[in-house]
Formats: sequence, structure tokens, C-alpha cells
Amino acid sequence: MGSKLRWGHWDVRNVARLDRAIVRAVSRWPEGRHDAVWKNLSEAATKGKLWFAVAGVCAAIPGKPRQAAIHGLLALGVASAVTNLGFKTLLPRTRPLPEHLPVFRFVNPQPTSSSMPSGHSASAVAFTLGVALVDPRLGAVLAPVAAGVAYSRVHTGAHWPSDVVLGSAIGAGAALLTRKWWPARPPVPDTDRSPADAPAVGDGEGLSIAVNALGGSYSPDTETQLREIFPKAYINLISDGDDVAAEIQATAGRPGTKAVGVWGGDGTVGAAAAAAVEHSLPLLVLPGGTLNHFARDVDARSLEGALKAAKTGAAAWTDLGHVSAGRGIDGKDEVAELIMLNTASVGVYPNLVRRRERLQPAMGKPLAGLVAGLRTFGAATPTTLLINGVHHKLWILYIGRGRYYPRDLAPLTRPVLDDGVLDIRMVTADEPFARLRLLWAVLTGTVSTSKVTHLSEAGKISIEAIGEPLVIAVDGEPLPGVRTAEFTVRRRALRVYSPLA
Repeated sequence: MGSKLRWGHWDVRNVARLDRAIVRAVSRWPEGRHDAVWKNLSEAATKGKLWFAVAGVCAAIPGKPRQAAIHGLLALGVASAVTNLGFKTLLPRTRPLPEHLPVFRFVNPQPTSSSMPSGHSASAVAFTLGVALVDPRLGAVLAPVAAGVAYSRVHTGAHWPSDVVLGSAIGAGAALLTRKWWPARPPVPDTDRSPADAPAVGDGEGLSIAVNALGGSYSPDTETQLREIFPKAYINLISDGDDVAAEIQATAGRPGTKAVGVWGGDGTVGAAAAAAVEHSLPLLVLPGGTLNHFARDVDARSLEGALKAAKTGAAAWTDLGHVSAGRGIDGKDEVAELIMLNTASVGVYPNLVRRRERLQPAMGKPLAGLVAGLRTFGAATPTTLLINGVHHKLWILYIGRGRYYPRDLAPLTRPVLDDGVLDIRMVTADEPFARLRLLWAVLTGTVSTSKVTHLSEAGKISIEAIGEPLVIAVDGEPLPGVRTAEFTVRRRALRVYSPLA
């Protein structure tokens, strides 16, 4: 090898000779307006000003542009740190001198840090490729600008060409690396409904409605409004002191009932779903109560939507989750059989959601989720239990009836109602330094790709408490004292009115 350092099949001297040859070729270009263009472009990209401005514009556009801007800035941050804190220290190099280029072209003042590698090029390529990996069309628009920034560093005498090449390679590597750390969310599939037969009950004839007056959105006008919309319907107002489940059963069992309607939150809707299945009736969900996740998923977000489906008899099949929860000393003394419309959870998930919802009006959802996660996981202790016979320590066990999106710890929507799966998401404490890993993932927004996060699907899952009995939240309703529980899916068990069916 002698006294030479090798870079692949090129040695340092060959690279230096090529650098000087390229710079000489650039120096022979006549002076013109283009010199000001390259100078201004180079200055605009200093300290990432150009890319932050582009990111600000993209962030104002929801969807792919906003996601692309976030990924671009993440990549830029990694590339900038690696270049300025790492490579420039390890690879000291003198920048081009006035003897190599005309003085009028030189950037003023010329940077004093190491010439190798080009930080401008690293940031330009990192941001642009980070954007392109999310939104290729936007990346294609930015690519000529990034190439111009990289070339401007040679044109203005700030860097040698090999500095630009190495900086560009670092930027590309940073974009690919951050793309692995912060992968794009899979696209949400289109809403799909499996049509089911149901009678048209637009004027309310044959429709029996259970109204839970204890629901959060109930008011004296609710009953009046429902009677105006469904003048021939039977309406059972459930008041304080009534047995909600028994009243709903009585409503569904009323002679002449062709369909059962329900006004209330998810807990009330769950009881109505069980009654509808037992009496082989379609269910009309009317938006009311404090939580209406199921109403949202069946597209009954408003009374107008529910009325449209009722008038036309538009209905769809939906799966139901079934929970068999054993309580008592050995989990066999008392067995509770529950319908699960939406989700169940064990661990700190309910506390996390409550904290996030409380903070969200003031902070917005992303920041509220971060603060809620740090507070919750910082103070919580993991739960120990058996999952399908396997010992786990975990922070969260989340079970969704049906596949939810996005595929992380903030599931929001369920486009298919009869896919036959349980959506299982676990955040475990089995790994070394689990709490630190989890807090780091929450801080960096990488919970979905962290080694403490496990996403899977199944048609059945069983859990068993080790030590203290569990509290399981089923559709937001806590069920304490659980020793064992089994979750299954009942395929196409319920017909529900839906305007999109």
C-alpha cells in the first residue's frame, strides 16, 4: 500500500487530481448572471434555510406533502449531524483557494470548517430523497434544486467535487436510514361493505328504538327529534335507575319489531347489538352518547345518514367480537359473556387515551399523544400475564375487533367490518431496558417499529392473569377481577344499517 490511502480503486492523489481538473474546467466559464444565481442558491441553502422553507409550505398541505416534509426534515437532521459532528472531524481538508477559481466566484466569507464532506450537499440530498420516498412527484420537483445546491458549492469555491460526492452519499444514506426508522404508514384501504338484507323502516313502522337518556349528548329535544324523524317508531326512554340491558332486550322483543334502533354510547350500542343478534334483527345505530366509534365505522355519523339507510333498507354485515371472561379464585367461579363491538385492552392503554384526550384540545393530537405517553409510561408498572400460554410482561395489550388503521398505537379507523380478524397490538416489557426503549420510541415517534412493539392478527386469543387479577376494558367499560379471558370473532353475526352498503 506504501504511503497512500486507498478509496476503493482510487487513491487520494487520483481523487485530488480529478478534483483540480474539474475545478479548472469550471474556472474557465466566463463571468455572467449565472454566477449570482449559484451564489444566491448556495446562500439560501446555508443552515438548511431553503429546505425548512420548502418543508413549511409542504406541511400546510395535509396528506402526502405533509408526511413527506416530516420525513425530509428527519433525514436532513440526521445527515447534518453525521456530517458536521462526525465526518468533518475525521476528514480534515483544506478548501479550494483563490488560485483555483476566479475571485469573483468565491463565496464570501468562505467557511473555515473542513472541506470534506459538503454539508450543503448532504442536507440537500437527504431532504429531497426523504421527500421523494414518501411523495415521488414532489421529490422529482425538488431534485433539480438539490442538484443545483450541490453544484453551487463547487462553482463558488466552497468545496471540491469529491466533497460534494461524499456529502451527497451521506445524505442519501441518512434518508434511507430514517425511512427505515420512520417507515411510511401503509395506505388505508377503501371502505368496503358486504350488503345484507334489511327492511326499509324510514317512517319508523316496525322500528323499536332504545334511547339511553344517561348518554352524554342526550337532551330533552332528543326524543322529540327522533319522533319527528321516525313518527311510527316505538321509542323506549331508558332513565336513571333502569336496567339498560334489560330495557334494550324488552325493546328488541316487542311484538311487531322488524328492526331495533339504539341511541347511546358504545356501551349501550353493544347491549343493543347483543339483543339484535338474539332476536335476529338488523340494528340501526343513531349517533348519541359520549363515545360513538361504532356509529362512525358504520357510517352513521349523523341522523341524516342513519335516516338515509333506514329509508332504503341499506344494511351491511359486520363481525362481532365475543369475550368470555372468567372471574373468581381460579377464573371459573363466574364467567361473563360479552359482545365486543370495537376494542378491548389490558394495561395502561385506557389511562394513555384519557390523558391524550384531556390534553388534545390545548396541545393538538401529536403533542398530546407524546406528553400523555411520557407521563403514562414514566409512572406505570407492567402487567404480567400469559398470552396464548406464553409468559409476558407488558405495558399494553390492545385487541381490536377487525383490522384498524393506522398500523401503530393510535388506531383510528376500521374500513372493513367483516374481515374476520382480531387486531392484536402489544407493547411489552420483556426486553432489556424496556422502559428506556419505550420512552425513546415515544419521544422519537418510532413506537410502531420499536422492538417493544408487536403487531399481529388472529381469530382467537386467550389471556390468563399471573398474580393479581386483571382489569379488562371492553369497549371502554372496565371489567375488574378477571383471571382468564378468551377473545374470538363471530363472523357476520350482525346486520347493521349503513348508508354506504
